[in-house]
Amino acid sequence: MIDRVRLLDVPKMLILGGTGEAAELVRCLPKNFTPITSWAGRTKAPANLPGEVRIGGFDGADGLKAYLQENRIDVVVDATHPFAARISENAAKACTETGVPRLYFLRSTWEKQPGDEWVFADSLEDAAERVAALGRRPLLTIGRQHLNAFSGLNDVEFLVRVLEKPEAPLPLEVYQTVVGKPPIFLEGEQALFRRHSIDLLITKESGGEATYAKIEAARLEKIPVLMIRRPVPPPGDAVSSVEGALDWLSRLSA
Repeated sequence: MIDRVRLLDVPKMLILGGTGEAAELVRCLPKNFTPITSWAGRTKAPANLPGEVRIGGFDGADGLKAYLQENRIDVVVDATHPFAARISENAAKACTETGVPRLYFLRSTWEKQPGDEWVFADSLEDAAERVAALGRRPLLTIGRQHLNAFSGLNDVEFLVRVLEKPEAPLPLEVYQTVVGKPPIFLEGEQALFRRHSIDLLITKESGGEATYAKIEAARLEKIPVLMIRRPVPPPGDAVSSVEGALDWLSRLSA
């Protein structure tokens, strides 16, 4: 169980990162916190993060539970990507079993605006089944590790946005790649859509501001968006802003 005296002294915090919000939170923490930011390793951790940066997974909920106990972690903030469902489930289980307080940073979803044409899919597989009816030249922005769901489509030419140039062929029949990292900007997105004759945007319901330009560009170019719904997050305290996280932490240590 958490030691309240230590919380008032030098609380040791594990931040499950991988997002811009996680990095922002670490940089805004009060000086009495000792942060450890865990990065899964799929993307490079930002430079100059305060505290310790840990790269790699925990080997499931049991591994995370052991890490919390061995390192005497006082509090966990899950600021992973909204689609990192397994990590979030493991964090919820490990924190429940150890009694370590856990906060889930749930970034706000995008709100539909006039002119948006959104078609929702409940899963990657559901989205793959809908593609052919919506477009023939889609921009696919779902992360390289989830492309297998679209591997059987040979009548669609994908433009796949990746963070880094692939070293091996992607599991798609017909495709091109374009390298791009957040943040992205409206003019560049519109130019990309026009240059590649994009007629469909396929994306996850990730939310946040860093990649919102693709949603805005699709609206202005009158291109439908195939939106993959978020997984349901585990129960527990949740916030959608760095300010909300700092407020939760201040109340926890009061």
